[in-house]
Amino acid sequence: MPDVRRPNLASNITADDVAEAIGVSRWTVNRAFKKDASISPKTRSKVMEAANKLGYVPDLRAAALASDRSNLVALLVDDFANPHKLVMMERLTRILRKHGWDTLLVNTLDRADAGHAILNASQRRVDAAILIGIQFDDEVLETALHARRFHKLIIFARTSRHPNTISIAVDDASAMQEITGYVAEHGYRRPLFLAGPRTYSAHLLRKETFLGCWEARFGTIPESAEVPAYDPILAEQVVTRVLTGRPRAEMPDILVCENDALAIGAIDVIRHKLGLRIPEDIAVTGFDDVPQCQSPNYALTTYRQPLTEMAEYLVDVLESSEDRDFDRAFKGKLIARTSA
Repeated sequence: MPDVRRPNLASNITADDVAEAIGVSRWTVNRAFKKDASISPKTRSKVMEAANKLGYVPDLRAAALASDRSNLVALLVDDFANPHKLVMMERLTRILRKHGWDTLLVNTLDRADAGHAILNASQRRVDAAILIGIQFDDEVLETALHARRFHKLIIFARTSRHPNTISIAVDDASAMQEITGYVAEHGYRRPLFLAGPRTYSAHLLRKETFLGCWEARFGTIPESAEVPAYDPILAEQVVTRVLTGRPRAEMPDILVCENDALAIGAIDVIRHKLGLRIPEDIAVTGFDDVPQCQSPNYALTTYRQPLTEMAEYLVDVLESSEDRDFDRAFKGKLIARTSA
């Protein structure tokens, strides 16, 4: 290989510089950086070695301008007190990168900020926006769609009722039917459902499914309580308020929680504030199977979302040029541990 000398650091290294250094065309250099381009392994290796020595990196913005696709998606996230968000972010970003997609992470601070965050992301020439938060109601979604700069607007891990979005989620109804059966078959008869915040366009079907299934089976509607965010600390406060001072005969025998963040907060209250045993006095179930569920401190019976399968499907949606209904609900798995 010819001696490759790195130019002055102040200069901008281009594909032409790499091509001149090793005696190939700039088109050969460009092909070497394309995943599926037709180029021999020997030539690709030669280009990469020269590029590394010169400090050349392709200008992705220029490549995107020359294409109708940037391979960049905006990932809009809120609700960081919920540990499942970090699990989702890790899985999504890892699988997206594996398939050549990069992510622009946007923290939507609150509902008032959500519309502004979406508009800001739309100015970055991203191919799609992926929403994995709880603050995306009809007004916010309309703001995003009005921008007309997203090829696809995807609601991940929640069911969207908006006709112009794509929903990739677990089948909440099927999951809660399975959880209802498990609770009933294990002899629990006084459940309390601990729900999270209610949204319309980005919705979970867990509370209404559980209450409906229980009523159909036993003829009674279980008690329920609502936590304003998926936050273990807020869950502690609500459970403390709802259960403190109750006679033992009026206590629920199980808390069915809409997700693991609520269940973790509930377990801490039951054990450390009420001085009760789990599951002997009050059992607890969750939803999501975050890493903390496996800890002996919680040993939480929960429902695992198939995040890898969901993320792989999301990539298929991003890469498809078809115009069809991409909504899809996935089947998860009930994970039985000692909390119930």
